[in-house]
Amino acid sequence: MREMLKAVCKAGFLILAGGLLFGSVNRAGRRAEAREYGESEGKPSGCIRIAGSTSMEKMSEALAESFMERYPEVTVTVEYVGSAAGITAVLAGTADIGNSSRKLKDGEKASGAVENIVALDGIAVCTDPGNKVRGLTRQQLQDIYSGKITDWSQVGGEPFPIVVIGQEAGSGTREAFEAYLGLTRACVYANELGSAGAVLARIAVTPGAIGYVSTQAADKNAAVLALEGIVPTAETIRAGDYPLIRPFIMVTNGDSSGQERLIRTWLAYVRGEEGWSVIEKMGLVPAD
Repeated sequence: MREMLKAVCKAGFLILAGGLLFGSVNRAGRRAEAREYGESEGKPSGCIRIAGSTSMEKMSEALAESFMERYPEVTVTVEYVGSAAGITAVLAGTADIGNSSRKLKDGEKASGAVENIVALDGIAVCTDPGNKVRGLTRQQLQDIYSGKITDWSQVGGEPFPIVVIGQEAGSGTREAFEAYLGLTRACVYANELGSAGAVLARIAVTPGAIGYVSTQAADKNAAVLALEGIVPTAETIRAGDYPLIRPFIMVTNGDSSGQERLIRTWLAYVRGEEGWSVIEKMGLVPAD
């Protein structure tokens, strides 16, 4: 039955081309929010179609599995097509939820897209494991990505050319990273890759490489740098100390309270205590 539902969801899933303030977690507030969205109203069934950010893959998969265990008559399908494509899909009605790892633009909001922030994530700056540089300032990072600094010896490392790697256009991670540096559409890349996994794989085999990925996606094959002297961790992100933080958003077409019951139930679950627990296990900070 589950496979049949998944096939139905897949068949209907057509993707069109195309300073945050953090409060403390309030468990009572989360329970009240779950009731508002209708989580406790019976046993839902059907399909939930999600599309968007590749950076949100681990979190979305974990939430989907946990949700389907709780509600076995529901199938959740997730497509990883980038934040921009996910927002386009939800506005076009070909997805129920658009995952975005950046804040919405004014034009997207004007078209009806609504932000439902579910977690906070850091963007980790990574180098190949053999690099002896362990930290950069914002200015140094800006100079590297603008092409002013081209050798690691210019930032305290061994003499070696810097290979600048980024994510492709449409990536929410790229947009948030470039906005932080003040280099929107102005970075000079040697490679532009389609996912965090591709960025990490390239860094691992490219001496002198530097790139950026979601903090929870970073692995042992890359060295995570301190930024302005602060390493990205759940603690430094929660405290707002790490300077490069962005939201993980589940976008709806219109306000969440106006969504059909099944989508309200999903949002309630994600923002409730069970979803909060899953998000924390992914190394992310649940958004209050």
